[in-house]
Amino acid sequence: MNKIKIRFPDGQEKEFEKGVTPFQIAQSISERLADEVLAAKVNGSVIDMHRPIHQDTNIHFLKFDDEEGKEVYWHSSSHLMAHAIKSLYPEAKFGVGPAIENGFYYDFDISKKLDEEDLRKIEEKMEKISKEDHKFERTELPKVKAVDFFEKQNDQYKLEILSELDENNEVISIYNEGDFTDLCTGPHLPSAGKIKFVKLLSVSGSYWRGDEHNKQMQRIYGISFPKKKMLDDYIHFLEEAKRRDHRKLGKQLDLFSVHEEAGAGLIYWHPKGARIRMEIEDYWRNAHLQNGYELLYSPHMGKSWLWETSGHLDFYKDSMYSGMKIDEQDYFIKPMNCPFHIMIYKAHLRSYRDLPLRWAELGTVYRYEKSGVLHGLLRVRGFTQDDAHIFCAHEQIEEEIRRTVNFARMILGTFGFKDMNFYLATKPEEAVGEVELWNKAIESLRKALEAEKLNYQMDEGGGAFYGPKIDIKIKDALGREWQLSTIQFDFNLPERFDINYIGEDGKEHRPFMVHRALLGSIERFFGILIEHYAGDFPLWLAPVQAVVIPVSQNFSEYAQTINEKLIASGIRTHLDQRNEKIGYKIRDWETQKAPYMIIVGEKELNASNISVRQHKKGDLGAFTLTDFIDKLATEIKNKDYTTI
Repeated sequence: MNKIKIRFPDGQEKEFEKGVTPFQIAQSISERLADEVLAAKVNGSVIDMHRPIHQDTNIHFLKFDDEEGKEVYWHSSSHLMAHAIKSLYPEAKFGVGPAIENGFYYDFDISKKLDEEDLRKIEEKMEKISKEDHKFERTELPKVKAVDFFEKQNDQYKLEILSELDENNEVISIYNEGDFTDLCTGPHLPSAGKIKFVKLLSVSGSYWRGDEHNKQMQRIYGISFPKKKMLDDYIHFLEEAKRRDHRKLGKQLDLFSVHEEAGAGLIYWHPKGARIRMEIEDYWRNAHLQNGYELLYSPHMGKSWLWETSGHLDFYKDSMYSGMKIDEQDYFIKPMNCPFHIMIYKAHLRSYRDLPLRWAELGTVYRYEKSGVLHGLLRVRGFTQDDAHIFCAHEQIEEEIRRTVNFARMILGTFGFKDMNFYLATKPEEAVGEVELWNKAIESLRKALEAEKLNYQMDEGGGAFYGPKIDIKIKDALGREWQLSTIQFDFNLPERFDINYIGEDGKEHRPFMVHRALLGSIERFFGILIEHYAGDFPLWLAPVQAVVIPVSQNFSEYAQTINEKLIASGIRTHLDQRNEKIGYKIRDWETQKAPYMIIVGEKELNASNISVRQHKKGDLGAFTLTDFIDKLATEIKNKDYTTI
């Protein structure tokens, strides 16, 4: 039979000759569609537009608006960049060049250390090659021929990749684009001419395969778009992200620091940052107590058997710090809090009447991260985990998940995050627990999301080995998505630690255990907050809520009186008695993003009032101190926020 059936997303079905390509199918609909489409998704797999189809299939055409379309576009752009580099530096050897969340990169090995001027030359070369509009042509070949080709290229990196491929189980393919050939699984764009507007963003060192023992290569990051406005908008986005960089603002606003000489990935909280942390933690604790949780504190280390029993020494050892000998026993610094919470559970015989138990802890944990991935507050080695565990009976699980989802939404919303996406992550290939339990757990998560009328996406295979989960990702002021809350089933630890409760029938039953983090970690959440608000924190979080500034030293005593009354009212203040001009002080505190400035001079002293300035808004006029305190108290109580 020479005919195959092609089914379209709208349910229509058409017959085509066997061997038809997605490009030909698109052409049969319209030439415009064929020109716009970048790749095709065929029976769930993304393929090139000129790849033949030999069987009945579902087809979905991918454009740049589709996430998978962007991935193809950016992956092809990385190959175009490699082509340009090879043209300019013929001795170049290449590692890998994937698409990433925003753009692409390629690792390569050349003797010259590249700079900004070199990036400009590579961009110009890419533009020239793009205009030649060479096709990306796929060839599948035996491993021996691929090895022979890259041996002639003297490219040890591609040869190393080939050495790990099994030619009996893996398709080995290369792509030709003009006179450039690369080892790649694809897919790629129909031709390089579709890559219109490119900006190479940076070049940095990168160890081959991320191993610091391997040779250091160079990595160029880039971005590309089919329209100039898209590129212009993205460059503006990068400039705004740079302005909001929490590392820059952390230093400017004196919030925190990191000291490599004293230990990489460890955060030092300065007084202003510590004030914000105190507000975050106090709100967190009070919210938990009001929502049926009890608070715990647990040790920072435990004997090795604890981590052997939990499975961390089997599954997580590479992320744990080395053990230490105490009284001839091996101890480990904790990477997680959960085994300690289980020990508290085991301290008493539990009854079904005790359940559910909701236990929360702001527990500081330590995990080893490679130095190359450490990033300010966002990727650290020591952090305080916003952690909780729920122990409940099977029949309670759906209600507990609903409560937790709504609690997470309330907590995140209080900090100004209203735009959230929900993901339901299912069983991975390697997992523990009976299939029946997995199905029940996934269905409970699904029902909870649907009962709350929340749209969600499936993350197939994205669960942990010990259970499925719900992930909640927020969008910040720039539209960036951040993973924060996780609600995670666990079939593993209750079994490993043999925890039970006595049911209504008088028999022992195994409880369900739910791991739950809402903010993720205080450090990372603080970094996200800094960037979301660009350092302009809402009043309730601001480290200095009001600055009292005397016009001159003659009014210092009155300013001191105002300051003391504000402090007595619970307002965080700073009395600025520097011997500087008033204009300088106002400009300085505007830079420091203080929400309010209180100016006092002869006029205010005589009228027994204050003059108030608001950050970015300017002069608000005269207030009595009582009215101003009431205004601030209301704003703080309501936890008003704006995104800047």
